[in-house]
This record gives sequence, structure tokens and C-alpha cells, in this order.
Amino acid sequence: MGRDLVDMLAGAPVPGEDVRFQPDQRPVSRGEFAVVALTHQDLDVTDRDAVAAMIAMHSPDVVVHLAAYTAVDRAERDVATCIAVNADGTGHLSDACADAGAHLIAVSTDYVFDGRATRAYGETDAPHPRSVYGISKWLGERRCRPSDTVVRTSWVMGVRGRSVVHVIAQRARDGQPVRFVDDQRGTVTVAADLARALVTLVRERPGGLWHVANAESLTWYELARFVGGWFGRDEGFATAITTGELEPPPLAPRPTRSDLDTAKWRARWTSLPPWTEGVDRLLGAWVAVAP
Repeated sequence: MGRDLVDMLAGAPVPGEDVRFQPDQRPVSRGEFAVVALTHQDLDVTDRDAVAAMIAMHSPDVVVHLAAYTAVDRAERDVATCIAVNADGTGHLSDACADAGAHLIAVSTDYVFDGRATRAYGETDAPHPRSVYGISKWLGERRCRPSDTVVRTSWVMGVRGRSVVHVIAQRARDGQPVRFVDDQRGTVTVAADLARALVTLVRERPGGLWHVANAESLTWYELARFVGGWFGRDEGFATAITTGELEPPPLAPRPTRSDLDTAKWRARWTSLPPWTEGVDRLLGAWVAVAP
């Protein structure tokens, strides 16, 4: 996600992007943004003084906070580290940005919800996280100021990095069947589309809470079937199972339903494309570079 955003801000091509998708109806031109891109080796967000010094040194107009502890199951046994990164780290950035007069854009997750709703979650729905990871992200949201922009997103997958879609695609290409749960429903977010949405937020700095994801919801099993079909695999490629059948069982509870309602985003800007279009682009770009 970070690499996609840095390239997008630079006006460079991003693998899997749809160049027609411009939520604010403005192309990104080279030289529009001066970008300072930091990795976790460059800055430890759990170090309050280091965060303050880095922000003061660069005097940014906007900070996009993508640093996160995302190992959902490991977090159940590594609580302190997860809270330090996702909650305290976000708080340090919000404080430093406030002191420097910078606008913070922090990325959060659908895991702040418990998944017991009968419809997609909107920004006004009360969080009730069930996992350490979800709790840590919710605490991070609460450390942000009302003037900060908080973006909840879900099931992020891109051409670069490693995600569930890469695993499914590799097995589909190799002709190896997969088993995926059909009792967890959510919304896919293609990294290139999210990057372009974040560019819009960098420009407009709206503040408040926003749900950002590709259109339409699905289960992991439906994603596996789609990817299998993309590679020409028949119906036998993907088998539907329940979460209770997973071996080994996950340490962290997953929301049964955590799809995000993006009506607020759609009312102000152009909706992100349907997930099928996004994953189709992702797979096309992945095949072009995969070994």
C-alpha cells in the first residue's frame, strides 16, 4: 500500500491501477506533491520523541499514516507491541501533526466491528472490536483529533506485497485446489484504488471518519471462485468451508460480517470500482510480473 501511494503521489504508473478512476476528477501530475516516504526502519512510530523530531524536521502539510501491526493472530499473544504500534503510534503522530500544523490521515480497519450486524457498517455505527488487533486500531482512532482524517478500509490487496489473493492466484495457476470460508463477509479494497482515494484526501483534507473500499461485498469463498475462474479453473477448484473448520483454528476472532458502507464517500466523490473490476486488474498486473 505504501509503495502504491508513493508512486501515485509522484504521478508514476501504479500496478493494477485504473487511470480513469479519479474521485475528484483531477489527474495526478508529476511534481504536484513533494513526498518524503519513510519505512519502519526510518521511523519507529512507538517512539514519541522520534516522531515529534521527524515531523518538526520535515514540516509536512499532510502526513499519511500507514504504519501498522497487522499480524492479527500473532497480536493475541503480542498485545503490548500491537497496542504500542497501532494505538500509541497513531497518538504520537496525531500529537506531532497538531504541534506542526500538519493534517493527519490515518488508516484504520473493518476489524473495529464485531461482525454481528445484518447490514454493512457505516461511519456512525458503534465499534465493538473482538480481537486485540481490532481493539488496538480502535484505540488508535480514539487517539486522533476530530480534525484528523481517519480512513477505515478492509481486505486490502495489491499487486505488490503479499496477500490472500496472491496465495489463491498461485494455487490456481498451479492447478492446486483451495478451501475458503463462506461465513465471513466483507469488502475488498484494491491497493491501487485506495491509493488514488488517499490522494483525493491529501488534496482536500476533509477531517472526520470515512469508509473507503471497492463496491459490493463478498465472502472469501466467492473471492477464491472468482480468482479460480480468472485462471480457467472449474467449479471444483474452490471448496466452501466454515470458520469452525479451519485448521489450525485462528487465534483471533474474525467478524462474521464487516463489509463497509461507503455511502458517505460516494455522496462526495466518485465511488471506487466494483471489486470484480479491481481484482481483474490486480490479477492481470500480477501475472505480468509473477515468476
